[in-house]
Amino acid sequence: MMAAIRVGLAGYGLGGRAFHAPLIRATPGLDLVAIATMKPVPDARTIADPMALAADPDIDLLVISTPNETHFPLARAALEAGKHVVIDKPFAVTTDEADGLVALAKARGRMLTVFQNRRWDGDFLTVRELVESGRLGDIMLCEMSWDRFRLDLRDSWKDAGGEGTGLLFDLGSHLIDQAMLLFGPPEAIAADLAVQRPQAIADDYFSLTLHYGARRVVLGCSTLVAAPRPRFALHGARGSFVKHGLDPQEAALNGGATPDGAGFGVEEARWHGTFTAPEGSVETIETIPGRYLAFYAGVVEAIAGRAPPPVDPADSREGLRLIELARRSAAEGRTLAC
Repeated sequence: MMAAIRVGLAGYGLGGRAFHAPLIRATPGLDLVAIATMKPVPDARTIADPMALAADPDIDLLVISTPNETHFPLARAALEAGKHVVIDKPFAVTTDEADGLVALAKARGRMLTVFQNRRWDGDFLTVRELVESGRLGDIMLCEMSWDRFRLDLRDSWKDAGGEGTGLLFDLGSHLIDQAMLLFGPPEAIAADLAVQRPQAIADDYFSLTLHYGARRVVLGCSTLVAAPRPRFALHGARGSFVKHGLDPQEAALNGGATPDGAGFGVEEARWHGTFTAPEGSVETIETIPGRYLAFYAGVVEAIAGRAPPPVDPADSREGLRLIELARRSAAEGRTLAC
């Protein structure tokens, strides 16, 4: 039997505290031994400097949940020290940085993956099953939205306007990844970015239109929507699927639920989506339970050499390329070929 993989967690904000730490602790084969944070953490050794954690010889796997601009230097240091690495999305802040990390991981023979946890949201699992089953027919319009109402700025690096900040890097990384899993890389992209809230610096609104021949995939996020749009709305030749609400796993984890507990990831029936047939009949589609634990189970399998990483870093690198193209499209006011 393989010894437990000793994990160091860099960062203990929302990502580290509510996502990574509970998921790591609930995954057989992983042992969370140290956390880089200035905060006291029960039942964990803490260290102030995340770079020191990257060099710690007692760590086999470094999980990086720090500000986006620090992802590259921390991951590079950990890979150079012979560690496996999990990085929060976005993978890095440029494709050049992403390419450098992929090459370094390959040269050192270490596992490198990206925490694209929204691949295991129950609503997305449901949408993916519907698309792959062909039940919707040829899909000509897919709209994926993620809305919030947050008028005030957060006292956080995410709203500070530094490199890799803004809504496109944050939630856009998820939506782009989901769109590419469903439909592959687009042929062209048209983007609109805006800073809408008073005193805001980083983009807090975006709309991306991905072109796939005649098909359009529209990705949208806003921080000033009190009545959110459907999270998913897919329209095909055989019917439409519309789904409101957000996957419950984040709220449950943030509230202290354990990810291996009974009922974790199960969505309330009132949030289930509906399938509408062309003749008008409506059917409720039960949401598949979400399963964030699948990501870290995949990490264990990848480190053991039994499976590829749960998220291919090449996928997240392609997502970064689309973010770069989107920013250019918005700046130039034109559609760009991909």
